[in-house]
Amino acid sequence: MFKKVTKKGLSLALSAVLAVGLLAGCGGKEPAGNAGANPSPSPTATAQANEPDKNPEISGMVTSSGSTALLPLVKQAAEDFMAKHEKVTINVTGGGSGTGVKNVADGTSHIGNSDVEADEQYKDILIDHIVAIAPFALIVHKDVTVDNLTKQQAADIYMGKITNWKEVGGEDKPIVLVHRQDSSGSRKIIRKLILDGQEFSKEGVTQDSSKTVVEAVASTEASIGYVDTPYLNDQVKALKIDGVAFSKETIKDGTYKLYGEEHMYTKGQPEGATKAFLDYIMSDEFQNEKVEKLGFLPANLLK
Repeated sequence: MFKKVTKKGLSLALSAVLAVGLLAGCGGKEPAGNAGANPSPSPTATAQANEPDKNPEISGMVTSSGSTALLPLVKQAAEDFMAKHEKVTINVTGGGSGTGVKNVADGTSHIGNSDVEADEQYKDILIDHIVAIAPFALIVHKDVTVDNLTKQQAADIYMGKITNWKEVGGEDKPIVLVHRQDSSGSRKIIRKLILDGQEFSKEGVTQDSSKTVVEAVASTEASIGYVDTPYLNDQVKALKIDGVAFSKETIKDGTYKLYGEEHMYTKGQPEGATKAFLDYIMSDEFQNEKVEKLGFLPANLLK
């Protein structure tokens, strides 16, 4: 009644049972050590994997100090950048170009902002990033009837050789000088480009920022000051120099010479969030869409 089972037959039967068990196991739970090792991607995950990461995660704090002339540009760039990278905090302060350069050299700031080139002592330790061109203007109280000064007249006013507006075609009113402090890059630009390196008169009043220079000139009759053009408003009047008003075209063609390059210095090559922030400022997006709206000109204008 029963057929004899050979060893070969028994071996085949056992193999079949084992195979069925393995197949059943494939439908069960994976070993803990391999859980999720090769999951089937969902349509959403596949789409995300195929889409380039436009805003890679950047985090950290960046401190930037120095030039008050450059402050509007750096503040706007910081706001834009933090909106794109929520894990980055950028703190921007003024203090003057000299302060910014010293801060970055000392390691107090990641970035030092300056209207002028850093002194020779810093050349070997600081990296210069030129981020914009800044037109500067001589500004006067709105009651001043003079609209134009020659470069020599402007120099004589700031050196104290001309002390009354009537000497340059205006009304008989004593000229009130408004200066910046010694560490100011704006002061150094005027000294270099208008005074040809000669010393300022010690008469007048001194302000610690471009903003307060405008406020002082706007509120002081017969006064004159100097600022970069992003700070101009309808409370003061910008003068022509040698008959030429500032504009993108007159700076590019060389007829208006009162401007400076804006520098953002780092101590060595920047890294991390600092590098990413500077890369954003130098990007086509910021240079082409934001710089001129802020009253500056693109860094490559004169190249």
